[in-house]
Amino acid sequence: MSIRKKRNGRLGRSKRRIASVLLIPAAAGISLVLSAGAADKVKKESGLNVLLVTLDTTRADRLGCYGFAKARTPNLDSLAAGGVRFANAYCPAPMTLPSHCSILTGTYPIYHKVHNNGTYYLNPEILTLTERFKENGYRTAAFVSSFNVDSRFGTDKGFEVYDDTYGRDEMIKTFRSERSAADTSAAFIGWLDGLGGAKFFSWIHYYDPHMPYRPPSPFREQFPGDPYDGEIASMDHAFGAVLAKLKDKNLLDKTLIVVAGDHGEALGEKGEVDHGVLIYDVSMRIPFIFFAPRNLPAGKVVDARVRLIDIMPTILDLARLPSVKNVQGASLLPFIEGKRTDDLTCYLESYYPLETYGWSELVGVIDKDWKYIRAPRPELYNIKTDKDENRNLYESDPQTAAALRKKLDDLLRENTSNLVLSRRKMSLVEEERLRSLGYVGGDGAVKLPKGPLPDPKDKMGEFRILMGAVQSEWNGDMAAAEKNYREMIRLAPDVAWRYLDLAIFLSKNNRVSEAAAVLEQGLTRLPDAFPLYSRLAHFYMRLGKLQEALDMSRAALRMDPRYFDALVIAAAVEDVRGNWAESVKYYKTALDVEPENLMVGMKYAYALAAAGSGEEAAAIDEALKRDNPKDFRIYLDLGVIYTSLGKLDLAEENLARAVEISPSPETHFNYAVILERVGKLAEAAKHLRLYLQQTPEGETQRKAEARKALADWEKRLR
Repeated sequence: MSIRKKRNGRLGRSKRRIASVLLIPAAAGISLVLSAGAADKVKKESGLNVLLVTLDTTRADRLGCYGFAKARTPNLDSLAAGGVRFANAYCPAPMTLPSHCSILTGTYPIYHKVHNNGTYYLNPEILTLTERFKENGYRTAAFVSSFNVDSRFGTDKGFEVYDDTYGRDEMIKTFRSERSAADTSAAFIGWLDGLGGAKFFSWIHYYDPHMPYRPPSPFREQFPGDPYDGEIASMDHAFGAVLAKLKDKNLLDKTLIVVAGDHGEALGEKGEVDHGVLIYDVSMRIPFIFFAPRNLPAGKVVDARVRLIDIMPTILDLARLPSVKNVQGASLLPFIEGKRTDDLTCYLESYYPLETYGWSELVGVIDKDWKYIRAPRPELYNIKTDKDENRNLYESDPQTAAALRKKLDDLLRENTSNLVLSRRKMSLVEEERLRSLGYVGGDGAVKLPKGPLPDPKDKMGEFRILMGAVQSEWNGDMAAAEKNYREMIRLAPDVAWRYLDLAIFLSKNNRVSEAAAVLEQGLTRLPDAFPLYSRLAHFYMRLGKLQEALDMSRAALRMDPRYFDALVIAAAVEDVRGNWAESVKYYKTALDVEPENLMVGMKYAYALAAAGSGEEAAAIDEALKRDNPKDFRIYLDLGVIYTSLGKLDLAEENLARAVEISPSPETHFNYAVILERVGKLAEAAKHLRLYLQQTPEGETQRKAEARKALADWEKRLR
């Protein structure tokens, strides 16, 4: 369960400047005061606070400290100037969730088994960096900015606070996809203000540079032709508030700050619009900075090649905490001290093209000056002399190619774990959330062709059509979006997600009948395409085709008896039909699958009450109330249930609380009804008047009945 604690605090800014290291105008970013120390000296320290900051979709070469002249990243640049910057750091996968799992576990995706967004979760058997700090007395908290790293995917292991509310201050689980860096910084600052003097390990995740690039003012105006760079500048500005707060609380020199990108962004280079498919350096090379004024040298640049998996052992080493078994990364302290200068071997992978599009996966290795990519058309690059990876030497240098193939085979053999693959099926809502971020994916979505799979680099034309559809939809050009979605079906008729993409697009534009027809077409060609069944059931429900919706739900449940959405849709159909005993069965199983789902819990309680099990229904809602004390809907339901049970005192108590939390027409009406029943006629009339005053203009049967009742009550009061 995610724990959300938010407090607002004013942000102060210090105007002191970096001494003898870097001068930054106070208006541009926070100034850090750094203490001088022996060159390249590392001081390990027990009790050191740790702040891990991950920059989603951020290329190293778009930051000022990495040489980008147009950048406006004074806060990140100041950390680099006052700490250690790694010039050649690599992620293992160009996807958010796999890379963050590698950061938190110190292992490759082939070990932790998370290869994609949405359809995997982190195996609970793997000890995380967070858990190591928690077991050593640290307060732990995470503040994430996008659904990709929602708590349901296992990245919350070890955190006592895991703020994945995406900016919505409510007591129920929200499915909003992302929030701004400014909101995420504010959430962390609120937590820090309430921490006292306890030592902490915290993680801040910023998502802003991800598509669509829409920086807020003034960064939108400052980067009119480069919104991606504007997003990075906005993110840096928000991070400045965090640095200011640490400085104001005298924590800056007592905290290790680790900044790392999770992956880069192609920006159209190498034929790729954004990221996720190819594994060229534009997507794999990331910013990587360690800052700890009392513990690390200032202004150190390490040119050796390093990896995201090295974060965990390095932090543990510096904080004098025990290492973790099976960690595949290496402590980078010897590199910082100048005792090591060799390049570390990097593993690279992308399973997104296989699982989402039916194209071949990509697996690669970087060793010394060479990068090898295993693909239907293999690739070999000397990345020292060919930084842009333009000259494929696989055919012309067979000796080096053979050596790198063996290197990759050895790496895979030595580092692949025997852990059970932690796969999961996405719900309809989860699909929507990932689509809003530009991703699709899922089990059973692709019918793989016989024979060799297509090489992803040969499919970039198709990929640009798909992303063109997504971007057109974001920009409001619905005609262009629809054209591109239909073209993707024509080009890839055996990929279920192409039908889903078009169907969801049509449904969002109130063309539900057409959306259903598209999925019917898809199932005719792909009868085993699991993702189509529950979505089609949902559309049938919207169209009032109850039997068809039930049939589709049952078809999905035959494939997976615990598939959440199919259970909920089947239950909803039985609700409408008044088959309460059947809906109770479906809701009970759905709640077993997602025990924290508030809406299902409330519907389950309602169905139980309707089926005659009022006491059991009340017990469920009372439990929900304990976990969600500010959700008026639970109190409203309890009022209705207790009324049906004849427990009018409890009904009144809960409805009073519902009105207190949400003084809406609905709560006023129900409260008025129960007050009249318990003999509090004057108070009942007051709330019925409020109901009528707050109800939008226009006569309804309920309003007419309310006016009649109010007239009767007022007559009785005279």
